[in-house]
Amino acid sequence: MIVHDLSEGNSILNHFMAQIRDVTIQKDSMRFRKNIQRIGEIMGYEISKNLSYTPTEVTTPLGNKDTSLLRDKVVICSILRAGLALHEGILSYFDEAENGFVSAYRHHPNKDDAFDILVEYKAVPSLTDKVMILADPMLATGLSLVAVFKKLMENETPKEIHIAVVIAAPEGIEYLKKQLPDSCHLWIGSIDSHLNEKKYIVPGLGDAGDLAYGNKL
Repeated sequence: MIVHDLSEGNSILNHFMAQIRDVTIQKDSMRFRKNIQRIGEIMGYEISKNLSYTPTEVTTPLGNKDTSLLRDKVVICSILRAGLALHEGILSYFDEAENGFVSAYRHHPNKDDAFDILVEYKAVPSLTDKVMILADPMLATGLSLVAVFKKLMENETPKEIHIAVVIAAPEGIEYLKKQLPDSCHLWIGSIDSHLNEKKYIVPGLGDAGDLAYGNKL
């Protein structure tokens, strides 16, 4: 797996990352969503540098100019519900992309810290011969992403696979390296310290879905 850590070096990305972590700013859910969306836009731009383009000529009012246009067909898939704002950010840079949505969540059958990953809903176009971008803000254990990935790959063969996450734990990165193809690209806004006993990212930011869309039952 090819890992891209976008926090290396200074950029406006780090500004948005700081705001989504700040407990005082987090109280504004609209601002939280907007910052996640902005991070998605930056990731979309960075991912675009790895895609295929076709040379073309554009006619302007004063002449012609050689340039290039995106050749790849792109499908953006997000994990509900936390991935929606990140999805919107990436989509704003890929105007003609198709879209897919998958549900995945931690199920605690014994009401303790142990959990399974349940994938119960999938609405996705064909992925074969297309570039798939899978968006999920938090990469903790990696179990959800791998479960969703396996569900998406049923009878599908994408041309390329890109995974976009805002914050990742080292444990989750290592798990993905073992489970996903070597050619898969992993785009990360920031790599944090570790997972705690409940398998939450430290320092992290809390529950991205709750912060963006309100508390769940």
